Amino acid sequence: MNDDIDAAGFRTNVGIVLMQREEVFIGRRTGGRGWQFPQGGVRVGETLEAALYRELDEEIGVPADAVQLIGQTSRWLRYRLPKRYVRRNQQPLCIGQKQRWFLLRLTRADVQFDFTHTAEPEFDAGRWAPFWEPVREVIYFKRPVYARALAELAPLAFPQGQPALPEWWTEITAGDSGGALSASV
Repeated sequence: MNDDIDAAGFRTNVGIVLMQREEVFIGRRTGGRGWQFPQGGVRVGETLEAALYRELDEEIGVPADAVQLIGQTSRWLRYRLPKRYVRRNQQPLCIGQKQRWFLLRLTRADVQFDFTHTAEPEFDAGRWAPFWEPVREVIYFKRPVYARALAELAPLAFPQGQPALPEWWTEITAGDSGGALSASV
């Protein structure tokens, strides 16, 4: 593995929020193991933008010329892996991820998603979902990061006014130990 893992054990990662009109793309993890945004590790010596476009192509088969980069989160967003997900026999030890999230808008209507660009595909299906929905769909330990990323990117995604938070938002994000999740959203 040549992913960049910092001295604290956090794997450098890019997260991808791909929009089409008012919706975002989420993929079903291979084998039906939940839904999430495309994301992936940054290789040693690779720029964040290079990793973004590589992961976009590898995970969902979307080329760089089919999207417009709208913006990114201003800082790293981190999550720790629950103990049962930490691979203790892996060196260097990875205890979680630090992610920079990118907001992209699909610019071509003819894009076909292809999940077979790697030997071990991340996704086996994909769908478009309302903007806030992935916070509820993703595995529990990633929810605070998803909520923070979407809250920060929402003004860029919807300059004329963000969609209202869903009724379930407070319940799903209540366990956020990193602080308030943008009450102004």
